[in-house]
Amino acid sequence: MITLYTWGTPNGHKISIMLEELGIPYEVRAVNLGQNEQFTPEFLAVAPNNKIPAIVDHDTEGGSLALFESAAILTYLAEKYGRFLPAAGHARYQTLIWLNWQMGGVGPIFGQVGFFAVRATEKSALAIERFVTESERLLDVLDKQLLQHAYVAGDEYSIADMALYPWVAACQGYLQAPLGDIIATKPAVLRWLAMIADRPAVQRGMKIPVV
Repeated sequence: MITLYTWGTPNGHKISIMLEELGIPYEVRAVNLGQNEQFTPEFLAVAPNNKIPAIVDHDTEGGSLALFESAAILTYLAEKYGRFLPAAGHARYQTLIWLNWQMGGVGPIFGQVGFFAVRATEKSALAIERFVTESERLLDVLDKQLLQHAYVAGDEYSIADMALYPWVAACQGYLQAPLGDIIATKPAVLRWLAMIADRPAVQRGMKIPVV
């Protein structure tokens, strides 16, 4: 059994999508970020960086294994169950490249857009322009990749798609105001978003946690 510690954010949804795609049993423990539950001793014992998502795999040799950082969790689950990450060769490294591209680019930059353009009560025009401009560049990179391939890392659905989808989908939701007009000009991204959104496991994973 796997325990998933999560909240309703793009980073959290990456892992619930993966678990739903795998079709394995797991339990959900909601970590309410608005109530600072990420700082509780229970959660810090699993994720000392006080960030969701995190998992505990209770079925491993040598005892339970706790993991945090979404890319590490996705890679672990993919390797354990032999799905959504090629075992070797070019396809494997293309998947890892785009997974790390999400972690180093899309996640942090879109997160800053969310803070400065949506959440902040005092708006900084310079910060908003900086992060929206970089978001547009990243969406252009993604669009060019998806013009050449069905999925982010190639012709097969992978953990790279799972990592990117919740963040890019936010451009049509939480980040609609600052990024909606930009993503509307990216036809390959829109095609990919619709295709991923049609997957039943993605639909289930995007609803977790239920609170």
